[in-house]
Amino acid sequence: MARPFSSTDAMRLLDKHNRIKSQLSAAVSSAEQFRSEIQKASEALVAQEVLSVLKDIPIEEINRDKKGFRVKALRDYGYNSIADISAASVYTIASVHGISEDTAYSIKRIVGDIVSKARQGVKIKLSTDSKTPAATQLVTSVYKYNRILPITENCRQILNANSHSINYALTDISPATNGIKWFFTSAANKQKATEAFNFLGQLLSSEYGRSSSESLSALDAVSRSTNTEAWQDFSNNSIRFFNILEDINPGILGTDDSVYGLPEDLAREIQEECFFPDGLLCELRRYQEWGVKYILHQEQVLLGDEMGLGKTIQAIAAMVSLRNTGATHFVVVCPASVITNWCREIRKMSKLSVTKVHGAGRNAALRSWINDGGVAVTTYETTGYFKVDDDFKFTLLVVDEAHYIKNAEARRTINVNNLSRHASRTLFMTGTALENKVDEMIALIKMLQPRIALQVQGMAFLSAAPQFREKVAPVYYRRKREDVLTELPELIESKEWCTLLPSEEQLYEQAVLGKHYADARRVSWSVDDLHDSSKARRLLEIIEEAEAEERKVIVFSFFLDTIRKITLLLGNKCLNPINGSVTPQRRQEIIDEFDSAPAGTVLAAQIQSGGTGLNIQSASVVVICEPQFKPSIENQAISRAYRMGQTRNVLVYRLLCENTVDEKIMSTLESKQAIFDAFADKSVAASQSIEMDDKTFGDIIKEEISRINAKYGRRNEEDKTETGSVS
Repeated sequence: MARPFSSTDAMRLLDKHNRIKSQLSAAVSSAEQFRSEIQKASEALVAQEVLSVLKDIPIEEINRDKKGFRVKALRDYGYNSIADISAASVYTIASVHGISEDTAYSIKRIVGDIVSKARQGVKIKLSTDSKTPAATQLVTSVYKYNRILPITENCRQILNANSHSINYALTDISPATNGIKWFFTSAANKQKATEAFNFLGQLLSSEYGRSSSESLSALDAVSRSTNTEAWQDFSNNSIRFFNILEDINPGILGTDDSVYGLPEDLAREIQEECFFPDGLLCELRRYQEWGVKYILHQEQVLLGDEMGLGKTIQAIAAMVSLRNTGATHFVVVCPASVITNWCREIRKMSKLSVTKVHGAGRNAALRSWINDGGVAVTTYETTGYFKVDDDFKFTLLVVDEAHYIKNAEARRTINVNNLSRHASRTLFMTGTALENKVDEMIALIKMLQPRIALQVQGMAFLSAAPQFREKVAPVYYRRKREDVLTELPELIESKEWCTLLPSEEQLYEQAVLGKHYADARRVSWSVDDLHDSSKARRLLEIIEEAEAEERKVIVFSFFLDTIRKITLLLGNKCLNPINGSVTPQRRQEIIDEFDSAPAGTVLAAQIQSGGTGLNIQSASVVVICEPQFKPSIENQAISRAYRMGQTRNVLVYRLLCENTVDEKIMSTLESKQAIFDAFADKSVAASQSIEMDDKTFGDIIKEEISRINAKYGRRNEEDKTETGSVS
């Protein structure tokens, strides 16, 4: 039978399909190749870190056990450190005058032991401030691997869906690729070959062809990724990078405790617990996911992770998982100073709905939550008004800063206890270390699991002993930062959103309407008594938690009046403030006093004065009282503590109030920063600083005047003038 295509056409079609199949198969296996690259790159970075350590170990260390090696001869030959010896061969060392081959073997064996011990203590730290060739190779490998994973999965699906039919068609078309073979082919097989030719041709213009082409093009784009793109992605998504590293090379970050301190039997149960993250809008670190599984499995627990480890996100993730298995109602109880923060974090990190049950509208909000579900966020004070029917049940009660209810006789403790009777599960959270406050720990455990509290009551004196920790492990879980965040850059920044109290709000609105710019910027600090300040309340909580973690605090404000008020509020806990009138010599005396002061001590400073020229490494908590017009001033202030010589992660808290100029200043500066980042490679933009001028702030004040007038149903004075209205 005649055929509507030539042997060349058939051969070209067969070759094209074989090439696509081969490329798709190679794409599927490329994920493993990148995993291997990550393994090699991470080990290379470790080797670099080990070499750095060895360079600081003098050659004399080989004689630590008084072996009597001729160190001077080695030094004369250029071997000054253990790194030099580790890089040399036995025969090179033996060529040194006075060193025999047997001695060289002994030296290499001792150095090998030193290298092995150094390797055990090395932990990878990736930072955008340290883009070494080895670090760049690793970051780029992880970046490419992360990008190709969905591509390789797509290629696998394409192959699985089409390989069978394509293979049959390629077999059927084979006789058509050769004129002589075609001549001797039966009519039935010629028909099959023609059908195969048509099928394979149509396949290339179908979804198969389009998907294959798109996937292979995407793979090629990944291969051409630049180091700059990789570092930028690391800056934005470091959690993903570290999770991949932990998965491919366990222990490379120094977090090789896979059960995070739990007893083996309990850890095995936690490992088997299911976690359903659909609807969680962020990625968890491995230790955080482990914490979520602990919360879900144990049901009545006290999570005591250190500051900065993400207790809030673990609580949110637990609620998300429960929501995915049918739960509808959750409650968060927290101090009034962080209620706004909780609402923001839940909305930002999940798809859960949030209802704030607080203030004048608390009863209506409560009814709305009962009817609609989601997360009700309320305060300790409001729990007395949080009334539900006796038979009403909700799934999880989260109690933040749970040490607030350590006193069983306190009204808020009684209220929380009453509320917990309606909850199927309870999660207490505190960043305050309880190991040295055993009675407080037992009081909280008693509310959660009375049986365990009874068991450990008589063991309080053994609180640091392994048997005590094992007894409380089913209910009390605490991880330390150095154990789980060894790779984290040393700077952790957070925005602490506060809600103005009525008296503060009145003063703030008067300042805005009167166009008193300085007073308007001193949001929350303008009250006469800082006990009525929402920001001051949050500041006190931060200081208390810092003291519990043996940290010191430095507080920065632009305004001298704010610094004076904070100094008076804190009393003996705060040293003499630093401001423009303090001489450089006196400043250093204050810093020296601060360096030798106990944990919990606070240094208050005007950001213009204390933000430059001082080294304050003994502080590891930085609080900024209000947003600055120039972020560079904030960065300079933070760098007073976050600099060489700092041995702890630095925690930076920005105190901000909702529905005030704070919010608009932050939004404006972030927008400017985004524009700057987008065009930073252009000389004009790069030469400009990111800051706010008086005109921009004046526009913000106008917006606030309009908002406040609208709130009270008033019209702006400008509007009245334009329309000829008479008041």
